[in-house]
Amino acid sequence: MAVLAAFHRSKADQDPSAWLPPATGLRCQYATDGVADRWALSIDTAEAGALSDLLGTCPNLSITVATAR
Repeated sequence: MAVLAAFHRSKADQDPSAWLPPATGLRCQYATDGVADRWALSIDTAEAGALSDLLGTCPNLSITVATAR
């Protein structure tokens, strides 16, 4: 997803427990992009809880994760 530099800077290195896209219509896509899964990154309990809560609000989810090589 292409973003403006200011938008990217506002996120910095924050995870979903501290930052979500300001546009609520993009939050489900953000949550389902699977960056942590794709790159085999660990997530802490706060991030897992935030993602779980967010995904619970997303209708008709279809998540496909392609592992990075």
